[in-house]
Amino acid sequence: MKQSVRNNIIVMLIIAATVGSLSFFFGGGSNDVLVYNEGRPWNYPKLIAPFDIPIEYDSLSTKRIKDSIESNFSPIFTVNDAVIEKSLENISTALPTITGISSPVKSRLLEATKKFYETGIVDNTTKSLITRGKIKQIRIINSQGNESYAVNAADLKSAMEVYSYLDSTVLFGIDQGKELSQLLYNNLSPSLKYDSVRSKSLLDEAYKMALAPHGVKLTGERIIDYGEIVTAQTYTLLKTYERLSEERNLNNKVVKFSVLGNLVVLFLIMFVLYLYIRILYPKIYGSLRHMIFLFCFVMVFVLMVYVIAHLRSGLLYLIPFALVPIVVTVFFNIPLGFFTHLVVVLISSLVAPDASDFIIMQFLAGIIAILSIKGLMQRSQLVVCALLIFLCYSVTYAAQYVVRNGTFSGFDWHVILYFAVNCIVLSFAYFGIFIVEKIFGFTSQVTLVELSDINNPILRELSENCPGTFQHSLQVATLAGEAARNIGANAQLVRAGALYHDIGKIDNPAFFTENQSGVNPHDVLQPQQSASIVISHVTDGIKRAEKANLPEVVKDLIAQHHGKGKTRYFYNMALKQSATGNVDAAPYTYPGPNPQTKEAAILMMADSCEAAAKSLAEPNETNITNLVEKIIDSQVNEGLFNESPISFKDIGDVKKTLIKRLLTFYHTRVSYPEDVKVNEEKNTAGSDELDTNAALEE
Repeated sequence: MKQSVRNNIIVMLIIAATVGSLSFFFGGGSNDVLVYNEGRPWNYPKLIAPFDIPIEYDSLSTKRIKDSIESNFSPIFTVNDAVIEKSLENISTALPTITGISSPVKSRLLEATKKFYETGIVDNTTKSLITRGKIKQIRIINSQGNESYAVNAADLKSAMEVYSYLDSTVLFGIDQGKELSQLLYNNLSPSLKYDSVRSKSLLDEAYKMALAPHGVKLTGERIIDYGEIVTAQTYTLLKTYERLSEERNLNNKVVKFSVLGNLVVLFLIMFVLYLYIRILYPKIYGSLRHMIFLFCFVMVFVLMVYVIAHLRSGLLYLIPFALVPIVVTVFFNIPLGFFTHLVVVLISSLVAPDASDFIIMQFLAGIIAILSIKGLMQRSQLVVCALLIFLCYSVTYAAQYVVRNGTFSGFDWHVILYFAVNCIVLSFAYFGIFIVEKIFGFTSQVTLVELSDINNPILRELSENCPGTFQHSLQVATLAGEAARNIGANAQLVRAGALYHDIGKIDNPAFFTENQSGVNPHDVLQPQQSASIVISHVTDGIKRAEKANLPEVVKDLIAQHHGKGKTRYFYNMALKQSATGNVDAAPYTYPGPNPQTKEAAILMMADSCEAAAKSLAEPNETNITNLVEKIIDSQVNEGLFNESPISFKDIGDVKKTLIKRLLTFYHTRVSYPEDVKVNEEKNTAGSDELDTNAALEE
């Protein structure tokens, strides 16, 4: 199976997995269940009443009506004749046995007790409700259940209240009243019993009458349109529609078609991202690692958004959407970062409370994120980015609130707190970038900046063992970095690559002229042996890079900085020594590959020109210009840049940059008398010296 076909299949499976996963949130886990909330937009097509639907009161109205009924409801109590008879009998029987109390007092006490029982004595719980105003009136049904009458609840007393009243009035001032008082305390009991069954039945009947439907939604009438906010009344109507549909065994076709429509939209948005990458970024499209990261990143982020929105839509403000453009921009480029951000925002807007406001807010935040972290090199940039996005969110949300409401009254300041948490999380995006680097093998600008620190162990070793090579690498880094900036290439990448491109020379420093001090080991070697040692600095460099865990992009620059060029000096020497004049070029050719990127091509040009410029007897403008033109034109003619996306215009701009910068490296200084002889000796060096030095330093 071709790699491109395999890549397509894998990416399509990721898209299908994303769409399939999100279908749960649109269908609520079932194709027959409507998922909606009061105060949220209706995310389904226009709903038409398939049958007559009674219009019932919404929850707030229902509660208000019930509260009114309950506050004026008269609960049912029944008279417990057995309790009354037993209580009066016990008191009547005991009264004659108590001495020291006159008969009129005993008679008054018995009559007063009977009178209270006639009115009714309630239990302590009922009395508490009466006292708190919960019960204003009751209905009393006699023990036969054939007669009822209303009683003002305020006139009713508990057994303890009756006892206290009789004790403080009838028995007040009587010396022998203690025994009578004890008699009352032991025999007074509630005579009215709460009838829960009859009370509930009567209350339910009152509810039913008061909450009867107050209208009808006729068959064919519109219930709600797509995008319309679900009000309290509409929410109740929808619930009634669902209940009646279930009773009639009707399927919610609106749900099935709506879910299908949403899934089609989701697939189209993801597929547009796929086409965008395939058409505009074929190199990214051709890398399965890159494609898996992009689509898995989008899938995981969107799923997180939908899970949080499913719990509570307001929590969407906590999600750092700006993380998407930041991560993609850091590892790829600005246009792809922005487009990926738009894809995530559009998909997320399908579950956002106010889709239009949400899109505007995230659109602005994405732009600010990209502009503020362009060329991310320091962690502090993320903090500044987070602060700017916080201001963007806050100002945009406040402006949109005023547009909708015409005033700041009722502004929800908790949302600003959500924005703050959002941006605090965003300021730690560096850790997410670090994790992505480790998992997918990408390289961020921050990592390249860290690699450019000359105190890194491998660069320290290069400076100690190969001081000449180290100085050469520093100058090449300066040349290549400026050239890359001038043609829009990755200056930080080519700078890091330049610092490490010759680390393979650490193994054999004396075989390269910049590290020699009078003795040249090549004088006693055959050309092919010398060529092999010089060429090996590329493979040795790759081995060192792998051991040091340098990023792939840096290892690629090490491998490509000579491409498949020749060690021309030793090859020409072999031709001169050959009796036939024919020499196999393979042992004198670098393993390659040729530069595959603009950065690798720039490094090749800067490396060759800087090495050769040191051999010029007179590094003036004319000589440096001729040298740069000759070397780079030779590389172009050999086809070393054919696999690189660099253009002839870019090559021309690189030439100008190298010439300008080399002139500053080797600017003409005042000749002191003692320097004249030296300069004259340099002028007699001849053209072979240029070729020798350039070849050996390669």
